[in-house]
Amino acid sequence: MQNQNDKSVSRRSFLKKGSMLGGVAAAGALSAPAVLAQAPLVVKMQSSWPASDIWMDFAREYITRVEEMSNNRIKVDLLPAGAVVGAFQVMDAVNDGIIDAGHTVSVYWYGKSKAASFFGTGPVFGGSATTMLGWFYQGGGQELYRELTQDILGLNVVGFYGFPMPAQPFGWFKGEVNTVADIKGFKYRTVGLAADLLQSMGMSVAQLPGGEIVPAMERGVIDAFEFNNPSSDSRFGAQDVAKNYYLSSYHQASESFEFCFNKDFWDDLEPDLRAIMQYSVEAASTSNTALAMKEYSTDLQKLQSESGVTVHRTSKEILAAQLDAWDGLIEELGNDAFMKKIMDSQRAWVEQVAYYELMNAPDLGLAYDHYFPGKLKL
Repeated sequence: MQNQNDKSVSRRSFLKKGSMLGGVAAAGALSAPAVLAQAPLVVKMQSSWPASDIWMDFAREYITRVEEMSNNRIKVDLLPAGAVVGAFQVMDAVNDGIIDAGHTVSVYWYGKSKAASFFGTGPVFGGSATTMLGWFYQGGGQELYRELTQDILGLNVVGFYGFPMPAQPFGWFKGEVNTVADIKGFKYRTVGLAADLLQSMGMSVAQLPGGEIVPAMERGVIDAFEFNNPSSDSRFGAQDVAKNYYLSSYHQASESFEFCFNKDFWDDLEPDLRAIMQYSVEAASTSNTALAMKEYSTDLQKLQSESGVTVHRTSKEILAAQLDAWDGLIEELGNDAFMKKIMDSQRAWVEQVAYYELMNAPDLGLAYDHYFPGKLKL
């Protein structure tokens, strides 16, 4: 097996040869033999998703942009969860250089530091996922992420965020749940600070990767769960083990994908290739959003019409209790200076930005009900 030093040398050799080829081409393409064509740099990327998950399609949209914009100087070998390491171990594998890159979410390495959860599954001050992706790039979040990963945890990684996910549903239940009393005692699957949140509301929480959820339901390890969206949920068979699907929740309202790279690999890239890999995150964010709007809405309709699922909107009582629970967590987490620093930054950003967003946004529910009367159950 090739060791990490060998891999670094081979990458530097590739990049150096690529620069030399530019000079050869400039000197006279007619005299350059065809054998000088350089093999592409192969990047090993593993996701945290099963092979069948729609999020693998989202990762492929990123890869298409990287490969085409690099004129195939980069080829990405995308692997599903478990191909090299488990879904929750992707960050470790990137840090160790076992893989070059990961397509994951920061909450999956929440075990290293609860602060990881703030980059996607933290307190909801009133901002959407788009608001909080803006915080990462324009509100100081990117530097706080670097401080956490590199300075505090000593991880050899570089990371970026893309695709502001629609707020995650409260999830799947065998019966109706309308009050806080109804959910007490449930064995429930979620991840990150959402686990702390819902435990404080009386649930017993198990943190599981997506591929383990349905088997856990079948064995009775859990009796209710959330994962993320109608497409992912239906692909792993959520509708086969529960029939009540609750949309709207504050437990994970502002998550985005994490694109993480081994820092040695990243630093060895030529500047133009590094730029392509970085800015393809932004390009894929747009295409992922469009695909999600199409597929999530289509699959939500299929769940109702073909699988007998009843779609509910989470009650205001439960939503209000979630905010109260966040208040308690915010106070507790604020005892850590770095986590308080993140929350203060996010709160200031949301107070400014979401004020504009919410004051400026028209009541889209009113417009929808005007043209499609009686469908919304708000």
